[in-house]
Amino acid sequence: MARQKRTFNGMSYAQVQRANSENRRKLEKDEQQWLKTNGYKNVGWNHVIQLYEKIEEFLEASPLKDMSLEELFLEADRIGNKYLEPEDITNFNQQLAKEVSEIGELIDRQFPDTTIEVIDFSQPTAKKSPKKRNQKTYRTAKL
Repeated sequence: MARQKRTFNGMSYAQVQRANSENRRKLEKDEQQWLKTNGYKNVGWNHVIQLYEKIEEFLEASPLKDMSLEELFLEADRIGNKYLEPEDITNFNQQLAKEVSEIGELIDRQFPDTTIEVIDFSQPTAKKSPKKRNQKTYRTAKL
């Protein structure tokens, strides 16, 4: 009678070991050291499975470590929006757009752009680029 081959998440023993080794390299040094200190081993079915699950926990938590401050704020906003009604989100976005517009107007008053830029389409440009024959180029003149 043939013995049925044991698998975990559709992987054989050797495949789980290989996945553990590859994923362990993705962890921070202190996380790798923690695994070693706490007796997580890549030998024996039960140990291999426990190590696999613990590495997955670390990897799931680590995306937040690599995020910039802006990305963290966007993620927090996305999570917060899950608990708001659609009307609340719409009201907030309208209020935000109004305030951004007011700030833009204040900036324009504080730093007016007095330079007017005109594009002269009537005369051809002086330089022709041999590499970009089908690309149009235009001269600008500041008033």
